[in-house]
Amino acid sequence: MGSEWRNPAAAFGSGMVLALGGACFVLAWQAHLWASFVGAGIVLCWVIGLGCWTAARRPLATAPRRRQEDALPLRLLLDQVPVPLVRAEGTRAQALNRAARTLFVTNDRIPPVVALHLASASTHLRHDGRSFRLDAVEGANGHRLVALIDAEAEQRAAEERASDEMIDILGHELLNGLSPIVSLADSAITAASAGDAALPAILATLARRVEGLEAFTRAYRDLARLPAPVREPVVLEELADDLTRLFAARFAPNVTLTVEGDDGAVARIDRDQMTQAIWALLQNGAEAALAASAPCAVGLRFELSSSGALTISVTDSGDGMPLDERAAIFRPFHTTKPGGSGIGLSLARRIARAHGGDVTLRPDLTTTFRLEVGNTASV
Repeated sequence: MGSEWRNPAAAFGSGMVLALGGACFVLAWQAHLWASFVGAGIVLCWVIGLGCWTAARRPLATAPRRRQEDALPLRLLLDQVPVPLVRAEGTRAQALNRAARTLFVTNDRIPPVVALHLASASTHLRHDGRSFRLDAVEGANGHRLVALIDAEAEQRAAEERASDEMIDILGHELLNGLSPIVSLADSAITAASAGDAALPAILATLARRVEGLEAFTRAYRDLARLPAPVREPVVLEELADDLTRLFAARFAPNVTLTVEGDDGAVARIDRDQMTQAIWALLQNGAEAALAASAPCAVGLRFELSSSGALTISVTDSGDGMPLDERAAIFRPFHTTKPGGSGIGLSLARRIARAHGGDVTLRPDLTTTFRLEVGNTASV
């Protein structure tokens, strides 16, 4: 019998017992049957006490059940979340969903060592050979709701997105390069069969397109096959002199180059790779300066800190970079220049990161690229 029928049946039964007991009590009193009178009274007292006890007990017994029934939909919903969720407070932590219970192999409580880590201000956790990023929300009474994000899974997803984007860009560029080549080849065949005098010009254009596609392919190979840097002591002044001569041969006298740095400073870097990275930044700055109004100038600055950190800044006198372009400038093959390959800045960033640093664009009105390398003194 369901609970919706159990309570009315109990009330009806209790009422019948009280009515019969009351009748027996009255009859016994009228017939002077004192033993029956006392027995009926005891029965009535027992039924009344039982009813009072049941009425008082039912709310206490049903309250936990009701709380469990109310919490059941929320728990089922949390179990569908693939990210482990944990509630932490001091040395105690509770797994809130199936993913957390599976990760920590528990039905509820999490080991105190892990709980202390989750309750602290830590942002990462290493558990069971996996790395997790902790996203926490502070609650009332010192509670923390912590979501454990699989950092390795995030990294793999980011790498897959980057690979997909690279394949899309590469396929797009190759198709764009092959389409005119096919068209020119058809034109050359037609001109050759008809004895057209335009054949040499068609073949010359075809050769230039093939050379352009070959240059693009080589640039992609250089970007994809960048070797590990071989670090050796390099005098920064000598590196600056080499770059100054290269810059003068390519851009003088249209663009002036100003170099600043500490005389005699030495850093352990891969000289060839770093020259290629800085040259990409200088060339980008010179082209931006030439596209703006005169005077055209580029600045190169070397800074070597006492801790061995190397910072190389390249500033140009161009009109600056639009905000909508800043997010895409380091994307491979992205370029806004006619005939540009979109490789230079991407390659510079890869070289910097291979040296333990990075290339960033400062949020200034003047365009300034900053190439930073970690400790170059003790590597």
